[in-house]
Amino acid sequence: MLRIGICDDSADARIALRAALERVLERRRSDGGSFFEFSSGEGLLRWLENHAGELDLVFLDIEMGELDGMETARRLREADESLLLVFVTGYTDYVFDGYSVGALGYLMKPPKPDQLDGVLNRAAEALFREEDKVFLCRSGETLYRIPKRNIRYFRSDRRQVTCAAVGRTYVFYGKLDQVEQEVGEEFVRIHQRYLVRTAAVDRLEGNQVFVGEEALPVSRACRSSALAALARSALEG
Repeated sequence: MLRIGICDDSADARIALRAALERVLERRRSDGGSFFEFSSGEGLLRWLENHAGELDLVFLDIEMGELDGMETARRLREADESLLLVFVTGYTDYVFDGYSVGALGYLMKPPKPDQLDGVLNRAAEALFREEDKVFLCRSGETLYRIPKRNIRYFRSDRRQVTCAAVGRTYVFYGKLDQVEQEVGEEFVRIHQRYLVRTAAVDRLEGNQVFVGEEALPVSRACRSSALAALARSALEG
């Protein structure tokens, strides 16, 4: 299910776009979408500060209040390089500006069903291509897509796993062994309870690695493999 944001200062425009997207998704016989509506770029950015990884695709109006859609897109791109962006506007003046923020599409209001269908196809393809670059986890009813490059480490406590990422942490139920299989060679087990992204490690001192100013324990059982992985990461970096 796609998590879709609609950002437009016109309530009527938001309602119309959501209804059009719902019709297209229903016609595609997909799992549908979950929608989040925002009346300003500022509101969208504030929401994402506490909800990073909770949107896949954002439709942005360009002509909005103090913070227009293009500037909102630039700030969104700074916060999340993988977030898919689509501009929906009544003006053609900005069409080429969309390329500077890697926009997935540029639609004129009101967008036609076949145009929305095309955008959703490209979104599905883009998300599929990015699958090996993100870690997926579910907490309650929320599915998070966390870029691996933003993850610092994982910590397990019984059946609960904490993912410490840049800017926030995510807590979900699972096993660290399973997480280790899913994230791949960019991460190394340093302890029964810790899995760290090798590129996030700043230094190794004694029986600890430092991720920023945070010290994580290295167990005797994991020390050799951890040292080899960290050395390999340093050479490749």
